[in-house]
Amino acid sequence: GDDSSGRKVITFSCCRMPPSHQLDHTRLLEYLKYTLDQYVENDYTVVYFHYGLKSLNKPSLKWLQTAYKEFDRKYVSKRLVLPSLAFDIFLTISFSFPRYKKNLKALYVVHPTNFIKILWSIFKPLISHKFGKKITYLNYLSDLGEHLKYDQLNIPQEVIRHDENLRRKQKGELPPVVKIPPPRPPLPTQQFGVSLQYIKDKNKGQLIPPVMKETVSYLKSKGLQVEGLFRRSASIQTIKDVQKLYNQGKSVNFDDYHDIHVPAVILKTFLRELPQPLLTFDCYDHILGITSVESCLRVTRCKQIIQGLPEHNYVVLKYLICFLHMVSQESIYNRMTASSLACVFGLNLIWPPKGTASLSALVPVNLFTELLIDFYKNIFNSRTVPGE
Repeated sequence: GDDSSGRKVITFSCCRMPPSHQLDHTRLLEYLKYTLDQYVENDYTVVYFHYGLKSLNKPSLKWLQTAYKEFDRKYVSKRLVLPSLAFDIFLTISFSFPRYKKNLKALYVVHPTNFIKILWSIFKPLISHKFGKKITYLNYLSDLGEHLKYDQLNIPQEVIRHDENLRRKQKGELPPVVKIPPPRPPLPTQQFGVSLQYIKDKNKGQLIPPVMKETVSYLKSKGLQVEGLFRRSASIQTIKDVQKLYNQGKSVNFDDYHDIHVPAVILKTFLRELPQPLLTFDCYDHILGITSVESCLRVTRCKQIIQGLPEHNYVVLKYLICFLHMVSQESIYNRMTASSLACVFGLNLIWPPKGTASLSALVPVNLFTELLIDFYKNIFNSRTVPGE
């Protein structure tokens, strides 16, 4: 899933850890490193579900020492020694080693025990203030909803039941339930969270949404050679303010924000908030099958899939990929190759009809997106749409 700033979310559930004597800790360490390596080049968030950690499945001190040594061999860094908790796993991997620490923007600890809070208060002086601000304790799953769309996450039923039990116990202390008014119909000038067809109908038949046209135009003129373009996040409040301006039909001058990453995040946010992904739900399974196609035939297969898109989606996708191809051509300056851009945009272009994409879906989704960017001219050269 994504958090409210569009950063990828990695979850860790203690209740899913088997008894220590049944667990291959070497494979666990490799899996953690493999999972983090999918995201650490971009800003990301970690959600740690503490419920279910018991003495039976708690990592041993010996394993943690092995983890320290393993990372020390690959990433030279001063080690941080903390008590033997599963919580150490992410503190060790994400915080102690620069490669994982740099782009980690938030760690949410859900259902923390008092013991964890006490330990953290003891060892907090050993950690930088900036780093400590990344950790947030959340007592209930509903609190998580203030930071990200937790319904997109694959939360274990055990965690959900535990949350319900906690709420029942605290029922007398909870504030009264506030009735949520029904959602308002979108404004005529709405840009975010509405369909491409809605935007087209409200903008005199323009095929390219204004927010996309303006962000792409601005980034073309001032951002093509910016290192790490699309990898960095921007101020959450600033993004909300810009979205509000667009939704109200007011003009936006990105020069006022003095941050090239604002229009970049706005573009990603627009794609992510479409009711249906730009590549459409119908294409999801076809895209996942790209890895089973022979390498020499993959570009042809991409072209076949794209040809099946509705005309409007095709035009908007072509406009976007043309721009991303331009960005990739400047990778000597911006460090954003087609592969790097695919990692950022893949799951903003396609996601499953229900739930969130699994880790196994990342490879075909990113590969498909990379092929679109790399072979833009070959894939989009045979179809034109009136008004394009």
